[in-house]
Amino acid sequence: MRESKSGRYSAGELVSANNNHRKKLKRNRRHRRWWWLWLPAGLGKGQRRRIPWSVVCGVILFALGLISLFTGHVASNLEWYSQKLVKHRFWYSKKGGFGHGPIDIWKSKSSKFYYGCSERGPHYAPPVHEPLSNGYLLIATSGGLNQQRIGITDAVVVARILNATLVVPELDHHSFWKDDSDFANIFDVDWFISFLAKDIQVVKRVPDKYMRALEKLPYTKLVPRKSEPQYYLDEVLPTLLRRHVVQLTKFDYRLAYDLDEELQRLRCRVNYHALRFTKPLQKLGHKLVMEMRNMAKRYIAVHLRFEPDMLAFSGCYYGGGDKVRDELGEIRKRWKTLPDILSDGEARKQGKCPLTPHEVGLMLRALGFNNETYIYVASGEIYGGEATLQPLRELFPNFYTKEMLASKELQPFLPFSSRLAAIDYIVCDQSDVFVTNYNGNMAKVLAGRRRYMGHKRTIRPNARKLSALFLQRENMPWTTFSKKVKSAQRGFMGEPDDMKPGLNFHEYPSSCICKKSFNYSHPDNKRMTNNASSYGHKEGVNSRDNDASSSLAEKEDVDFLVD
Repeated sequence: MRESKSGRYSAGELVSANNNHRKKLKRNRRHRRWWWLWLPAGLGKGQRRRIPWSVVCGVILFALGLISLFTGHVASNLEWYSQKLVKHRFWYSKKGGFGHGPIDIWKSKSSKFYYGCSERGPHYAPPVHEPLSNGYLLIATSGGLNQQRIGITDAVVVARILNATLVVPELDHHSFWKDDSDFANIFDVDWFISFLAKDIQVVKRVPDKYMRALEKLPYTKLVPRKSEPQYYLDEVLPTLLRRHVVQLTKFDYRLAYDLDEELQRLRCRVNYHALRFTKPLQKLGHKLVMEMRNMAKRYIAVHLRFEPDMLAFSGCYYGGGDKVRDELGEIRKRWKTLPDILSDGEARKQGKCPLTPHEVGLMLRALGFNNETYIYVASGEIYGGEATLQPLRELFPNFYTKEMLASKELQPFLPFSSRLAAIDYIVCDQSDVFVTNYNGNMAKVLAGRRRYMGHKRTIRPNARKLSALFLQRENMPWTTFSKKVKSAQRGFMGEPDDMKPGLNFHEYPSSCICKKSFNYSHPDNKRMTNNASSYGHKEGVNSRDNDASSSLAEKEDVDFLVD
Protein backbone atom coordinates (compact mmCIF):
# COMPACT_ATOMS: atom_id res chain seq x y z
CA MET A 1 0.00 0.00 0.00
CA ARG A 2 1.33 3.50 -1.04
CA GLU A 3 2.33 5.84 1.72
CA SER A 4 0.11 8.92 2.00
CA LYS A 5 1.61 12.32 1.27
CA SER A 6 0.97 13.52 4.76
CA GLY A 7 3.03 10.66 6.06
CA ARG A 8 6.12 11.99 4.34
CA TYR A 9 6.16 15.31 6.25
CA SER A 10 6.71 16.20 9.84
CA ALA A 11 3.94 17.88 11.80
CA GLY A 12 5.55 21.31 11.51
CA GLU A 13 6.08 20.96 7.80
CA LEU A 14 2.48 19.85 7.33
CA VAL A 15 1.10 22.89 9.16
CA SER A 16 3.27 25.20 7.09
CA ALA A 17 2.17 23.52 3.84
CA ASN A 18 -1.50 23.81 4.82
CA ASN A 19 -1.11 27.51 5.62
CA ASN A 20 0.58 28.17 2.29
CA HIS A 21 -2.17 26.24 0.49
CA ARG A 22 -4.90 28.30 2.20
CA LYS A 23 -3.13 31.57 1.27
CA LYS A 24 -2.85 30.44 -2.34
CA LEU A 25 -6.57 29.57 -2.52
CA LYS A 26 -7.50 32.90 -0.96
CA ARG A 27 -5.31 34.78 -3.43
CA ASN A 28 -6.82 32.91 -6.37
CA ARG A 29 -10.37 33.68 -5.19
CA ARG A 30 -9.47 37.40 -4.91
CA HIS A 31 -8.06 37.42 -8.42
CA ARG A 32 -11.09 35.64 -9.88
CA ARG A 33 -13.35 38.44 -8.61
CA TRP A 34 -11.81 40.88 -11.10
CA TRP A 35 -10.77 38.64 -13.99
CA TRP A 36 -14.13 39.09 -15.67
CA LEU A 37 -13.13 42.68 -16.47
CA TRP A 38 -10.14 41.40 -18.39
CA LEU A 39 -11.60 38.34 -20.15
CA PRO A 40 -13.87 37.95 -23.17
CA ALA A 41 -16.87 35.70 -22.67
CA GLY A 42 -16.46 32.07 -23.59
CA LEU A 43 -12.83 31.55 -22.72
CA GLY A 44 -12.34 28.55 -20.53
CA LYS A 45 -9.60 27.48 -18.21
CA GLY A 46 -6.22 27.62 -19.88
CA GLN A 47 -7.49 29.98 -22.57
CA ARG A 48 -7.58 33.16 -20.52
CA ARG A 49 -5.58 36.15 -21.77
CA ARG A 50 -5.43 39.84 -20.75
CA ILE A 51 -7.33 42.33 -22.92
CA PRO A 52 -5.59 45.72 -23.45
CA TRP A 53 -7.26 48.71 -21.80
CA SER A 54 -7.39 50.48 -25.19
CA VAL A 55 -9.80 47.77 -26.39
CA VAL A 56 -11.92 48.12 -23.24
CA CYS A 57 -12.05 51.93 -23.72
CA GLY A 58 -12.95 51.41 -27.36
CA VAL A 59 -15.87 49.16 -26.45
CA ILE A 60 -17.12 51.67 -23.87
CA LEU A 61 -16.92 54.54 -26.36
CA PHE A 62 -18.67 52.46 -29.03
CA ALA A 63 -21.48 51.77 -26.58
CA LEU A 64 -21.77 55.46 -25.71
CA GLY A 65 -21.87 56.27 -29.41
CA LEU A 66 -24.77 53.84 -29.96
CA ILE A 67 -26.63 55.36 -27.01
CA SER A 68 -26.14 58.90 -28.33
CA LEU A 69 -27.29 57.82 -31.79
CA PHE A 70 -30.66 56.71 -30.44
CA THR A 71 -31.13 59.24 -27.63
CA GLY A 72 -29.41 62.41 -28.89
CA HIS A 73 -28.44 63.37 -25.32
CA VAL A 74 -25.00 61.89 -24.74
CA ALA A 75 -23.33 63.27 -27.86
CA SER A 76 -22.79 66.75 -26.46
CA ASN A 77 -20.12 65.50 -24.09
CA LEU A 78 -19.00 62.36 -25.92
CA GLU A 79 -16.22 63.99 -27.89
CA TRP A 80 -14.74 65.67 -24.84
CA TYR A 81 -14.72 62.45 -22.82
CA SER A 82 -13.36 60.36 -25.69
CA GLN A 83 -10.39 62.68 -26.17
CA LYS A 84 -9.54 62.44 -22.49
CA LEU A 85 -9.95 58.65 -22.34
CA VAL A 86 -7.71 58.11 -25.33
CA LYS A 87 -4.99 60.31 -23.80
CA HIS A 88 -5.46 58.61 -20.40
CA ARG A 89 -5.58 61.92 -18.58
CA PHE A 90 -7.90 64.66 -17.35
CA TRP A 91 -7.03 68.32 -17.30
CA TYR A 92 -7.48 69.83 -13.87
CA SER A 93 -7.95 73.57 -13.71
CA LYS A 94 -5.92 75.87 -11.47
CA LYS A 95 -9.06 76.85 -9.63
CA GLY A 96 -9.41 73.33 -8.26
CA GLY A 97 -12.00 71.87 -10.61
CA PHE A 98 -12.05 69.95 -13.86
CA GLY A 99 -11.71 71.96 -17.08
CA HIS A 100 -15.21 70.95 -18.18
CA GLY A 101 -16.95 73.19 -15.65
CA PRO A 102 -19.10 76.21 -16.58
CA ILE A 103 -17.40 79.21 -18.21
CA ASP A 104 -18.15 82.83 -17.33
CA ILE A 105 -19.09 84.20 -20.76
CA TRP A 106 -18.26 87.81 -19.81
CA LYS A 107 -14.81 87.47 -18.32
CA SER A 108 -12.06 85.00 -17.50
CA LYS A 109 -11.90 84.16 -13.80
CA SER A 110 -8.16 83.50 -13.97
CA SER A 111 -7.24 86.70 -15.86
CA LYS A 112 -6.46 88.47 -12.58
CA PHE A 113 -3.40 86.25 -12.17
CA TYR A 114 -1.67 87.62 -15.30
CA TYR A 115 -0.44 90.92 -16.68
CA GLY A 116 1.31 92.30 -19.75
CA CYS A 117 5.09 92.58 -19.37
CA SER A 118 7.25 94.05 -22.12
CA GLU A 119 9.98 95.95 -20.24
CA ARG A 120 13.56 95.84 -21.48
CA GLY A 121 15.89 93.43 -19.72
CA PRO A 122 18.82 94.61 -17.55
CA HIS A 123 21.35 93.84 -20.29
CA TYR A 124 19.39 95.42 -23.15
CA ALA A 125 21.84 97.49 -25.21
CA PRO A 126 20.97 101.11 -26.07
CA PRO A 127 20.33 101.91 -29.74
CA VAL A 128 23.03 103.09 -32.09
CA HIS A 129 22.74 106.81 -32.81
CA GLU A 130 21.72 107.84 -36.30
CA PRO A 131 25.18 108.97 -37.56
CA LEU A 132 26.74 105.69 -36.38
CA SER A 133 23.99 103.34 -37.58
CA ASN A 134 24.47 100.95 -40.48
CA GLY A 135 22.16 102.95 -42.74
CA TYR A 136 18.54 103.93 -43.33
CA LEU A 137 15.79 101.33 -43.61
CA LEU A 138 12.75 102.22 -45.72
CA ILE A 139 9.64 100.09 -45.28
CA ALA A 140 6.67 99.84 -47.65
CA THR A 141 3.83 98.03 -45.87
CA SER A 142 1.11 95.98 -47.53
CA GLY A 143 -2.59 95.26 -47.10
CA GLY A 144 -5.24 96.77 -44.85
CA LEU A 145 -4.76 98.59 -41.55
CA ASN A 146 -4.01 95.60 -39.33
CA GLN A 147 -1.87 93.81 -41.87
CA GLN A 148 0.17 97.01 -42.15
CA ARG A 149 0.29 97.28 -38.38
CA ILE A 150 1.96 93.87 -38.21
CA GLY A 151 4.44 95.00 -40.86
CA ILE A 152 5.28 98.18 -38.91
CA THR A 153 5.81 96.18 -35.72
CA ASP A 154 8.19 93.77 -37.43
CA ALA A 155 9.97 96.63 -39.23
CA VAL A 156 11.04 98.10 -35.89
CA VAL A 157 12.45 94.71 -34.84
CA VAL A 158 14.31 94.33 -38.15
CA ALA A 159 15.82 97.81 -37.72
CA ARG A 160 17.03 96.72 -34.28
CA ILE A 161 18.55 93.53 -35.72
CA LEU A 162 20.38 95.50 -38.44
CA ASN A 163 21.43 98.41 -36.19
CA ALA A 164 19.69 100.59 -38.77
CA THR A 165 17.86 103.90 -38.55
CA LEU A 166 14.20 103.34 -39.41
CA VAL A 167 12.40 105.85 -41.61
CA VAL A 168 8.70 106.22 -40.68
CA PRO A 169 7.04 103.42 -42.70
CA GLU A 170 5.04 104.08 -45.83
CA LEU A 171 1.47 102.79 -45.88
CA ASP A 172 -0.05 100.85 -48.77
CA HIS A 173 -2.07 103.06 -51.14
CA HIS A 174 -2.69 100.41 -53.80
CA SER A 175 -4.40 97.57 -52.01
CA PHE A 176 -8.01 96.49 -52.48
CA TRP A 177 -9.19 99.29 -50.17
CA LYS A 178 -7.53 102.13 -52.16
CA ASP A 179 -6.85 104.25 -49.07
CA ASP A 180 -4.31 107.05 -49.60
CA SER A 181 -3.85 107.72 -45.86
CA ASP A 182 -0.28 108.22 -44.69
CA PHE A 183 1.24 107.06 -41.41
CA ALA A 184 0.66 110.50 -39.83
CA ASN A 185 -3.05 110.39 -40.75
CA ILE A 186 -3.58 107.29 -38.61
CA PHE A 187 -0.79 107.07 -36.03
CA ASP A 188 0.80 109.67 -33.76
CA VAL A 189 4.21 110.00 -35.41
CA ASP A 190 5.92 112.02 -32.67
CA TRP A 191 4.81 109.57 -29.99
CA PHE A 192 6.01 106.66 -32.15
CA ILE A 193 9.48 108.20 -32.50
CA SER A 194 9.88 109.25 -28.87
CA PHE A 195 8.54 106.02 -27.36
CA LEU A 196 11.01 103.89 -29.32
CA ALA A 197 14.01 106.13 -28.64
CA LYS A 198 15.52 103.53 -26.28
CA ASP A 199 15.11 100.78 -28.86
CA ILE A 200 15.97 102.22 -32.30
CA GLN A 201 16.45 105.56 -34.01
CA VAL A 202 13.41 106.63 -36.06
CA VAL A 203 13.37 109.58 -38.47
CA LYS A 204 10.62 111.04 -40.65
CA ARG A 205 12.73 111.04 -43.82
CA VAL A 206 16.18 110.20 -45.12
CA PRO A 207 18.47 113.24 -44.86
CA ASP A 208 18.89 115.11 -48.15
CA LYS A 209 22.66 114.65 -48.21
CA TYR A 210 22.23 110.88 -48.42
CA MET A 211 19.51 111.10 -51.07
CA ARG A 212 21.62 113.43 -53.23
CA ALA A 213 24.61 111.13 -52.88
CA LEU A 214 22.69 108.17 -54.27
CA GLU A 215 23.60 107.45 -57.88
CA LYS A 216 20.18 105.86 -58.43
CA LEU A 217 16.98 105.12 -56.54
CA PRO A 218 17.30 103.24 -53.20
CA TYR A 219 17.95 99.54 -53.52
CA THR A 220 14.63 97.66 -53.23
CA LYS A 221 14.23 94.11 -51.99
CA LEU A 222 11.31 91.74 -51.35
CA VAL A 223 12.11 89.58 -48.34
CA PRO A 224 10.61 86.06 -48.10
CA ARG A 225 7.79 85.50 -45.63
CA LYS A 226 8.73 84.65 -42.03
CA SER A 227 12.45 85.19 -42.57
CA GLU A 228 14.78 84.48 -39.65
CA PRO A 229 16.98 87.28 -38.19
CA GLN A 230 20.04 85.59 -39.70
CA TYR A 231 18.57 86.07 -43.17
CA TYR A 232 18.51 89.83 -42.65
CA LEU A 233 22.10 89.78 -41.42
CA ASP A 234 23.26 87.69 -44.38
CA GLU A 235 21.16 89.13 -47.22
CA VAL A 236 20.14 92.68 -46.26
CA LEU A 237 22.92 94.02 -44.04
CA PRO A 238 25.74 93.82 -46.66
CA THR A 239 23.65 95.85 -49.11
CA LEU A 240 22.70 98.32 -46.41
CA LEU A 241 26.37 98.88 -45.52
CA ARG A 242 27.26 99.36 -49.18
CA ARG A 243 24.30 101.50 -50.30
CA HIS A 244 23.40 103.23 -46.98
CA VAL A 245 19.68 103.19 -47.91
CA VAL A 246 17.60 100.04 -48.50
CA GLN A 247 13.86 99.70 -49.06
CA LEU A 248 11.92 96.52 -48.18
CA THR A 249 8.66 96.20 -50.10
CA LYS A 250 5.33 94.49 -49.35
CA PHE A 251 6.45 94.22 -45.77
CA ASP A 252 3.90 92.06 -43.97
CA TYR A 253 4.67 88.85 -42.06
CA ARG A 254 8.28 89.10 -43.27
CA LEU A 255 9.77 88.16 -39.90
CA ALA A 256 9.67 84.78 -38.15
CA TYR A 257 7.27 84.31 -35.24
CA ASP A 258 9.81 82.72 -32.90
CA LEU A 259 12.51 85.20 -31.86
CA ASP A 260 14.75 85.97 -28.92
CA GLU A 261 12.71 87.09 -25.90
CA GLU A 262 14.06 90.66 -25.98
CA LEU A 263 12.97 90.99 -29.61
CA GLN A 264 9.56 89.53 -28.81
CA ARG A 265 9.07 92.08 -26.04
CA LEU A 266 10.14 94.82 -28.44
CA ARG A 267 7.31 93.65 -30.70
CA CYS A 268 4.90 94.14 -27.81
CA ARG A 269 6.22 97.61 -26.98
CA VAL A 270 5.68 98.65 -30.59
CA ASN A 271 2.26 97.08 -31.08
CA TYR A 272 0.68 97.82 -27.71
CA HIS A 273 2.34 101.11 -26.78
CA ALA A 274 4.22 102.90 -29.58
CA LEU A 275 1.47 102.61 -32.19
CA ARG A 276 -1.28 104.89 -30.96
CA PHE A 277 -3.96 106.51 -33.06
CA THR A 278 -4.16 110.22 -33.82
CA LYS A 279 -6.24 112.47 -31.57
CA PRO A 280 -9.22 112.78 -34.00
CA LEU A 281 -9.50 108.98 -34.26
CA GLN A 282 -9.16 108.56 -30.50
CA LYS A 283 -11.81 111.17 -29.85
CA LEU A 284 -14.41 109.62 -32.12
CA GLY A 285 -13.62 106.10 -30.96
CA HIS A 286 -13.97 107.19 -27.34
CA LYS A 287 -17.33 108.81 -28.14
CA LEU A 288 -18.67 105.54 -29.57
CA VAL A 289 -17.49 103.59 -26.53
CA MET A 290 -19.25 106.07 -24.23
CA GLU A 291 -22.43 105.77 -26.29
CA MET A 292 -22.41 102.01 -25.81
CA ARG A 293 -21.61 102.35 -22.09
CA ASN A 294 -24.44 104.82 -21.57
CA MET A 295 -26.92 102.31 -22.96
CA ALA A 296 -25.58 99.21 -21.20
CA LYS A 297 -23.15 98.40 -18.42
CA ARG A 298 -21.33 96.01 -20.74
CA TYR A 299 -21.41 95.18 -24.43
CA ILE A 300 -20.13 92.75 -27.04
CA ALA A 301 -18.19 93.89 -30.10
CA VAL A 302 -18.56 91.61 -33.13
CA HIS A 303 -16.12 91.88 -36.02
CA LEU A 304 -18.18 90.59 -38.94
CA ARG A 305 -15.65 89.66 -41.58
CA PHE A 306 -18.28 88.95 -44.24
CA GLU A 307 -17.32 91.47 -46.90
CA PRO A 308 -17.11 90.50 -50.60
CA ASP A 309 -13.30 90.47 -50.63
CA MET A 310 -13.15 88.04 -47.69
CA LEU A 311 -15.67 85.65 -49.23
CA ALA A 312 -13.78 85.77 -52.52
CA PHE A 313 -10.43 85.22 -50.82
CA SER A 314 -11.69 82.25 -48.80
CA GLY A 315 -13.38 80.66 -51.82
CA CYS A 316 -16.38 79.75 -49.67
CA TYR A 317 -19.87 79.40 -51.11
CA TYR A 318 -23.06 80.08 -49.13
CA GLY A 319 -25.63 79.80 -51.91
CA GLY A 320 -26.94 82.24 -54.48
CA GLY A 321 -26.20 80.40 -57.71
CA ASP A 322 -24.05 81.37 -60.66
CA LYS A 323 -24.56 85.11 -60.08
CA VAL A 324 -22.78 84.96 -56.72
CA ARG A 325 -20.08 82.64 -58.06
CA ASP A 326 -19.31 85.01 -60.93
CA GLU A 327 -19.23 88.12 -58.70
CA LEU A 328 -16.87 86.58 -56.17
CA GLY A 329 -14.83 84.95 -58.93
CA GLU A 330 -14.08 88.37 -60.46
CA ILE A 331 -12.86 89.70 -57.09
CA ARG A 332 -10.79 86.57 -56.57
CA LYS A 333 -8.75 87.30 -59.70
CA ARG A 334 -6.81 90.07 -57.92
CA TRP A 335 -4.86 87.36 -56.03
CA LYS A 336 -2.51 85.45 -58.31
CA THR A 337 -1.46 82.56 -56.09
CA LEU A 338 -4.64 81.42 -54.32
CA PRO A 339 -5.27 77.66 -54.12
CA ASP A 340 -8.12 76.11 -56.09
CA ILE A 341 -11.60 76.44 -54.63
CA LEU A 342 -12.71 73.34 -52.78
CA SER A 343 -15.99 71.65 -53.62
CA ASP A 344 -19.17 73.05 -52.10
CA GLY A 345 -19.24 72.46 -48.37
CA GLU A 346 -15.73 70.98 -48.14
CA ALA A 347 -14.06 74.26 -47.13
CA ARG A 348 -16.65 74.79 -44.42
CA LYS A 349 -16.15 71.28 -43.08
CA GLN A 350 -12.44 72.04 -42.74
CA GLY A 351 -13.15 75.26 -40.82
CA LYS A 352 -11.76 77.54 -43.53
CA CYS A 353 -14.83 79.72 -43.98
CA PRO A 354 -16.21 82.70 -42.01
CA LEU A 355 -19.43 82.08 -40.11
CA THR A 356 -22.43 83.89 -41.51
CA PRO A 357 -23.91 86.72 -39.37
CA HIS A 358 -26.81 84.38 -38.52
CA GLU A 359 -24.41 81.66 -37.37
CA VAL A 360 -22.50 84.15 -35.22
CA GLY A 361 -25.78 85.07 -33.54
CA LEU A 362 -26.69 81.41 -32.97
CA MET A 363 -23.26 80.73 -31.45
CA LEU A 364 -23.58 83.66 -29.03
CA ARG A 365 -27.11 82.71 -27.96
CA ALA A 366 -26.02 79.09 -27.46
CA LEU A 367 -23.10 80.25 -25.27
CA GLY A 368 -25.56 82.09 -23.01
CA PHE A 369 -25.88 85.70 -24.22
CA ASN A 370 -29.56 86.66 -24.15
CA ASN A 371 -31.49 88.87 -26.57
CA GLU A 372 -31.12 91.88 -24.27
CA THR A 373 -27.35 91.93 -24.80
CA TYR A 374 -26.01 95.03 -26.54
CA ILE A 375 -23.74 94.38 -29.48
CA TYR A 376 -21.56 96.67 -31.57
CA VAL A 377 -20.98 95.35 -35.08
CA ALA A 378 -17.71 96.33 -36.76
CA SER A 379 -17.54 95.63 -40.45
CA GLY A 380 -17.25 96.99 -43.93
CA GLU A 381 -19.85 96.39 -46.59
CA ILE A 382 -21.59 93.10 -45.75
CA TYR A 383 -22.12 90.87 -48.77
CA GLY A 384 -25.86 90.65 -49.30
CA GLY A 385 -26.55 93.83 -47.35
CA GLU A 386 -29.42 94.13 -44.90
CA ALA A 387 -30.90 90.76 -45.85
CA THR A 388 -27.71 89.06 -44.61
CA LEU A 389 -27.71 91.05 -41.35
CA GLN A 390 -31.41 90.67 -40.53
CA PRO A 391 -31.17 87.24 -38.77
CA LEU A 392 -28.48 88.63 -36.44
CA ARG A 393 -30.60 91.71 -35.70
CA GLU A 394 -33.53 89.48 -34.77
CA LEU A 395 -31.40 87.48 -32.35
CA PHE A 396 -29.92 90.67 -30.84
CA PRO A 397 -32.29 93.65 -31.23
CA ASN A 398 -29.84 95.97 -29.41
CA PHE A 399 -27.67 96.12 -32.53
CA TYR A 400 -25.42 99.12 -33.25
CA THR A 401 -22.76 100.21 -35.73
CA LYS A 402 -20.53 103.28 -35.96
CA GLU A 403 -22.84 104.68 -38.64
CA MET A 404 -25.83 104.42 -36.28
CA LEU A 405 -24.03 106.01 -33.32
CA ALA A 406 -22.17 108.88 -34.98
CA SER A 407 -23.33 109.44 -38.55
CA LYS A 408 -22.46 113.16 -38.61
CA GLU A 409 -19.05 112.91 -36.90
CA LEU A 410 -18.16 110.01 -39.19
CA GLN A 411 -18.48 111.99 -42.42
CA PRO A 412 -14.83 113.23 -42.65
CA PHE A 413 -13.55 109.65 -42.33
CA LEU A 414 -15.85 107.94 -44.85
CA PRO A 415 -13.44 108.12 -47.84
CA PHE A 416 -10.69 106.37 -45.83
CA SER A 417 -11.18 102.69 -45.09
CA SER A 418 -8.13 102.45 -42.79
CA ARG A 419 -9.36 105.30 -40.59
CA LEU A 420 -12.79 103.69 -40.38
CA ALA A 421 -11.09 100.42 -39.42
CA ALA A 422 -9.15 102.29 -36.71
CA ILE A 423 -12.41 103.55 -35.19
CA ASP A 424 -13.85 100.03 -35.16
CA TYR A 425 -10.59 98.80 -33.62
CA ILE A 426 -10.98 101.23 -30.71
CA VAL A 427 -14.56 100.22 -29.92
CA CYS A 428 -13.74 96.50 -30.23
CA ASP A 429 -10.68 96.82 -28.02
CA GLN A 430 -12.66 98.52 -25.24
CA SER A 431 -15.57 96.04 -25.34
CA ASP A 432 -16.23 93.56 -22.55
CA VAL A 433 -16.32 90.71 -25.06
CA PHE A 434 -14.79 90.68 -28.53
CA VAL A 435 -16.09 88.19 -31.09
CA THR A 436 -14.90 87.48 -34.58
CA ASN A 437 -16.32 85.18 -37.24
CA TYR A 438 -13.00 84.69 -39.02
CA ASN A 439 -9.42 84.68 -37.75
CA GLY A 440 -8.10 87.47 -39.98
CA ASN A 441 -5.51 90.14 -39.24
CA MET A 442 -7.76 92.34 -37.08
CA ALA A 443 -8.90 89.32 -35.09
CA LYS A 444 -5.30 88.20 -34.48
CA VAL A 445 -3.99 91.65 -33.54
CA LEU A 446 -6.90 92.42 -31.22
CA ALA A 447 -6.76 88.97 -29.60
CA GLY A 448 -3.10 89.51 -28.77
CA ARG A 449 -3.69 93.01 -27.44
CA ARG A 450 -6.62 91.95 -25.27
CA ARG A 451 -4.52 89.16 -23.78
CA TYR A 452 -1.75 91.63 -23.06
CA MET A 453 -4.16 94.13 -21.52
CA GLY A 454 -5.69 91.72 -19.00
CA HIS A 455 -7.06 88.73 -20.89
CA LYS A 456 -10.36 90.39 -21.68
CA ARG A 457 -12.86 87.86 -23.02
CA THR A 458 -12.14 87.15 -26.70
CA ILE A 459 -14.22 84.58 -28.57
CA ARG A 460 -12.96 82.95 -31.76
CA PRO A 461 -15.30 80.37 -33.30
CA ASN A 462 -14.12 76.81 -33.60
CA ALA A 463 -15.28 76.92 -37.21
CA ARG A 464 -14.63 73.27 -38.04
CA LYS A 465 -16.78 71.89 -35.24
CA LEU A 466 -19.41 74.62 -35.36
CA SER A 467 -19.99 74.24 -39.10
CA ALA A 468 -20.95 70.60 -38.55
CA LEU A 469 -23.31 71.61 -35.74
CA PHE A 470 -25.03 74.27 -37.86
CA LEU A 471 -25.73 71.66 -40.53
CA GLN A 472 -27.45 69.50 -37.88
CA ARG A 473 -29.19 72.38 -36.10
CA GLU A 474 -32.72 71.43 -37.19
CA ASN A 475 -32.26 67.82 -36.06
CA MET A 476 -31.68 68.50 -32.36
CA PRO A 477 -33.40 70.42 -29.55
CA TRP A 478 -31.98 73.80 -28.55
CA THR A 479 -30.65 72.51 -25.21
CA THR A 480 -28.59 69.84 -26.98
CA PHE A 481 -27.34 72.32 -29.57
CA SER A 482 -26.33 74.76 -26.82
CA LYS A 483 -24.39 72.07 -24.92
CA LYS A 484 -22.54 71.05 -28.07
CA VAL A 485 -21.64 74.65 -28.93
CA LYS A 486 -20.27 75.21 -25.42
CA SER A 487 -18.24 72.02 -25.70
CA ALA A 488 -16.90 72.98 -29.13
CA GLN A 489 -15.84 76.43 -27.92
CA ARG A 490 -13.60 75.24 -25.11
CA GLY A 491 -10.13 76.51 -25.89
CA PHE A 492 -11.53 79.29 -28.09
CA MET A 493 -12.78 81.70 -25.40
CA GLY A 494 -9.61 83.71 -24.73
CA GLU A 495 -8.64 82.03 -21.46
CA PRO A 496 -5.01 82.37 -20.31
CA ASP A 497 -4.68 78.61 -20.80
CA ASP A 498 -5.55 79.09 -24.50
CA MET A 499 -2.10 80.61 -25.04
CA LYS A 500 -0.07 78.71 -27.63
CA PRO A 501 3.59 79.73 -27.64
CA GLY A 502 5.29 79.16 -30.97
CA LEU A 503 2.31 80.04 -33.17
CA ASN A 504 1.37 83.49 -34.52
CA PHE A 505 3.03 85.78 -31.99
CA HIS A 506 0.74 88.69 -32.84
CA GLU A 507 -2.19 86.57 -31.66
CA TYR A 508 -0.39 84.75 -28.83
CA PRO A 509 2.22 87.16 -27.37
CA SER A 510 3.48 84.54 -24.92
CA SER A 511 6.77 86.27 -24.09
CA CYS A 512 4.85 89.35 -22.96
CA ILE A 513 2.37 87.69 -20.58
CA CYS A 514 3.56 87.19 -17.00
CA LYS A 515 2.07 85.63 -13.87
CA LYS A 516 1.57 87.89 -10.89
CA SER A 517 3.34 87.27 -7.62
CA PHE A 518 1.07 87.32 -4.58
CA ASN A 519 0.58 86.25 -1.00
CA TYR A 520 0.42 82.48 -0.53
CA SER A 521 -1.86 82.86 2.50
CA HIS A 522 -4.84 83.89 0.39
CA PRO A 523 -6.97 80.77 -0.29
CA ASP A 524 -7.41 81.57 -3.99
CA ASN A 525 -3.68 81.97 -4.41
CA LYS A 526 -2.48 78.72 -2.83
CA ARG A 527 -2.91 76.92 -6.11
CA MET A 528 -0.77 79.43 -8.01
CA THR A 529 3.00 79.74 -8.05
CA ASN A 530 4.39 82.78 -6.28
CA ASN A 531 7.23 83.09 -8.78
CA ALA A 532 6.21 85.49 -11.54
CA SER A 533 7.11 84.05 -14.93
CA SER A 534 6.22 84.58 -18.56
CA TYR A 535 4.54 81.87 -20.64
CA GLY A 536 7.02 79.36 -21.94
CA HIS A 537 9.94 80.89 -19.97
CA LYS A 538 11.52 80.11 -16.61
CA GLU A 539 12.95 83.58 -16.17
CA GLY A 540 11.47 85.45 -13.20
CA VAL A 541 9.98 88.94 -13.44
CA ASN A 542 10.79 91.30 -10.61
CA SER A 543 8.41 93.78 -9.07
CA ARG A 544 10.15 96.70 -10.77
CA ASP A 545 9.26 95.30 -14.19
CA ASN A 546 5.73 94.64 -13.01
CA ASP A 547 5.23 98.20 -11.81
CA ALA A 548 6.80 99.76 -14.88
CA SER A 549 4.76 97.66 -17.29
CA SER A 550 1.58 98.34 -15.35
CA SER A 551 2.22 102.07 -15.45
CA LEU A 552 2.48 101.92 -19.24
CA ALA A 553 -0.86 100.15 -19.49
CA GLU A 554 -2.48 102.55 -17.02
CA LYS A 555 -1.21 105.56 -18.95
CA GLU A 556 -2.73 104.18 -22.13
CA ASP A 557 -6.06 103.58 -20.42
CA VAL A 558 -6.18 107.13 -19.06
CA ASP A 559 -5.32 108.72 -22.40
CA PHE A 560 -7.42 106.20 -24.32
CA LEU A 561 -4.36 105.09 -26.25
CA VAL A 562 -6.11 102.00 -27.54
CA ASP A 563 -3.80 101.11 -30.39
